[in-house]
Amino acid sequence: MSEKEDPKKTNFIRPNFIRRIIDEDLAHGRHARIATRFPPEPNGYLHIGHAKSIVLNFGVAEDYQGTCNLRFDDTNPHKENREYVEAIKEDVHWLGYAWGERLYFASDYFEQLYGFAVELIEKGRAYVCALDAEQIREYRGTLTEPGQESPYRERPVAENLDLFAHMRAGAFPDGTLTLRAKIDMASPNLNLRDPVLYRIRHGVIHHRTGDEWCLYPTYDYTHPISDALEGITHSLCTLEFEDHRSLYDWVVANVSVPCRPRQIEFSRLNLEYAVMSKRRLTQLVDEGFVAGWDDPRMPSIAGLRRRGYTPEAIRTFCERIGVTKADNLVEMAMLENTIREDLDRKVPRAMAVLRPLRLVLESYPEDRTELLTVPNHPKDTTKGTRPIPFTRELYIDRDDFMEEPVRGFKRLVAGGEVRLRNAYVVRCVRVVKDRTGAVVELRCTHDPATLGKNPEGRKVKGVIHWVSARQAIAAEVRLYDRLFTVPEPGAGGRDFRADLNPASLHTLTLCFLEPGLAAAAPGDRFQFEREGYFVADKDSHPARPVFNRTVTLRDTWGQKMGGRKTGD
Repeated sequence: MSEKEDPKKTNFIRPNFIRRIIDEDLAHGRHARIATRFPPEPNGYLHIGHAKSIVLNFGVAEDYQGTCNLRFDDTNPHKENREYVEAIKEDVHWLGYAWGERLYFASDYFEQLYGFAVELIEKGRAYVCALDAEQIREYRGTLTEPGQESPYRERPVAENLDLFAHMRAGAFPDGTLTLRAKIDMASPNLNLRDPVLYRIRHGVIHHRTGDEWCLYPTYDYTHPISDALEGITHSLCTLEFEDHRSLYDWVVANVSVPCRPRQIEFSRLNLEYAVMSKRRLTQLVDEGFVAGWDDPRMPSIAGLRRRGYTPEAIRTFCERIGVTKADNLVEMAMLENTIREDLDRKVPRAMAVLRPLRLVLESYPEDRTELLTVPNHPKDTTKGTRPIPFTRELYIDRDDFMEEPVRGFKRLVAGGEVRLRNAYVVRCVRVVKDRTGAVVELRCTHDPATLGKNPEGRKVKGVIHWVSARQAIAAEVRLYDRLFTVPEPGAGGRDFRADLNPASLHTLTLCFLEPGLAAAAPGDRFQFEREGYFVADKDSHPARPVFNRTVTLRDTWGQKMGGRKTGD
């Protein structure tokens, strides 16, 4: 495996409480080898929070020379489909992990799960209940009051077995009967108050089993049995499942599975200026607030990939946030700084003018094209050089000129000098305006003695980027920003959609790039000098390149919010 693909380079190598538990289990001979699993539900695309779990589960398995299964929890056919399955597989693979033949589906175990349910009935530990969903909630009780036993709790075993068989055969409508575990309606843990194990669902087509089943098991019943059937030793999940651990243990203790996995919970990833709920992310997609699951503003892995993030940066980010039991809100700047660091080391430089202003060098021959040789990376000579055409007519960025400069402005002004990056020092001698008074062109002269250097005794502080007007290529550039305006969207019970950032996407349709970028393929990344890091979008083609901004060179959001500058 290449360095780019090697996930071990950024695994959770620092000690954490999960590794200490595993080390203790191995030291006491509880396991001969370690087995973990990543069990997503195929009801949406994965997001950055799932990346933490992926890196943890696969990383632990690799570091302990164990195994990690990819298993789809596909027990809810109303929301699941094949598109999500394939997208999840692509994301896990892109992050640098391979599951080989260890690909499983909960639906692989439907027949065995049914058999274990029959076993529970025969042992008197499960019963068929005719209370509807609302009545089950009423009977459940509260955190301070015990629940009430269902009037069907003491059905005879033979009657339960007969009803359950008819439930499978499709003899009863949706919602009329459920199979419930018989545990303890007075338990302080509400999850143990006779939870539902099976429910009837007619008229849905499962993405793998079709219409074979009309009886589907719940997650809390399916998950521990699936873990046990696969020989999982440590079932790592996020803290919202901590209260479900007692039910997990009850299930594996009361059916004849081959082993008893250990569930361990860790804090989920909560990221500023983002939502980590699949339900909310689905709303954003379905209601048209974003252009699909891979919209570069989304915290989905597909969105981050399209925005230009690298798997190495995401794995490094997951390492840095660590594995703890404490919930916390991770700063978006931490994720952004991680991708800056990664791209700064790797990607070549290029020049792109996003808001063009024409500059004409009156002292430069009209028919001359000069090929300047410039480095692809200022810190890494192994990345080579590239030729850039220099001509009489150029484009510079409109923000690099001020007719009446403010204090501290170090770029081009009327009558002033500035260096064109890797080229000459130029002086602005005339400003051309249209009828409205808007600046449309700058007339300048150049100093031939200043190519790539400052002659002795001459100091020019300002350096700006440029492209040849004659040979530059037109492009569309999409400037992405944070999707929400506040760190915790929807906090305080308000509609999270009210916190959407209306300026999260700014599309520039007439940008000019140095000509070599016409050959950029979708996914190719660059630093546009003085602008930020960009990636060629999947919509890009040689005749009309399209680039997405991955991240700015510095934390411009932090500057807007009054924070300190970060980045390079």
